Amino acid sequence: MAGLMQDKPDTTPSPAPPDPPGSGQPEGYDEIEASKAPLIDHLIELRQRLIYTLIGVGIGFVACFAFATQIYTILVWPYQLARGGEKVQMIFTAPHEFFFTKLKLALFGAVFLAFPLIALQVYKFVAPGLYKNERQAFRPYLLATFLLFILGALVVYFLVMPLAMTFFLSHEQLGGQVEIQLQARVSEYLSLIMTLILGFGIMFQLPVVLTLLAQAGIVGGQQLRSFRRYAIVAITGVAAVLSPPDPFSMIAMALPTILLYEAAILAVDQVEKRRARSTEVQAPAA
Repeated sequence: MAGLMQDKPDTTPSPAPPDPPGSGQPEGYDEIEASKAPLIDHLIELRQRLIYTLIGVGIGFVACFAFATQIYTILVWPYQLARGGEKVQMIFTAPHEFFFTKLKLALFGAVFLAFPLIALQVYKFVAPGLYKNERQAFRPYLLATFLLFILGALVVYFLVMPLAMTFFLSHEQLGGQVEIQLQARVSEYLSLIMTLILGFGIMFQLPVVLTLLAQAGIVGGQQLRSFRRYAIVAITGVAAVLSPPDPFSMIAMALPTILLYEAAILAVDQVEKRRARSTEVQAPAA
């Protein structure tokens, strides 16, 4: 019986990591335990964060809808560039089409403008469940997510859309007995450029996702290097699905994403080096 009791695994939870000297907290103090709250308090906090988010999106929606025509004109610039800078004519084929197009554009712009507020509310909601060092590590990812999304949108606006529209316009048939010209609908053009911006914005989050996985100890730099050839195939496949059906757009999406994958490997290496240094510093203290 005594032997069985000795072989029984220890299921007691491991103690929380001690606070660094000079933190001002008593020994054994645990931030997570101290921030515990009943479920109803978490739901109230979630409701408050959602209200702030909806208010921000609502203000952005009103502002974007007020200038929807001007914003749409800015988004048409790649089409004008593909036309050689000349004036372009666009159509809508239903009485309500352009109105709903402006509503969709206003909502898209509102979420885009309110993203910093949305990210801040997400951070404030999850921050009480994180240790201080985890909160400090989490903040840069919020900024990186926004900046990489903007970078993807700029690539679409200045590179991908002009190339795609030039490719599509090259299929026009001018002169002869039958003339075939592009008469772009306002709703379809907006859907195309919004799909590309979202696709590129999501693809450009690859370094953030991989670095977070490295922070959690799920992936490592060597794993990413050994998986490189499969990642290139996967990135190319996703780019073929998300980009317009022309080779220029697919390459324009796949190539920067592959470069971001390589940048993610370097970022993961830095995460592993910092973790190794932290382990070396804690080892003598233990």
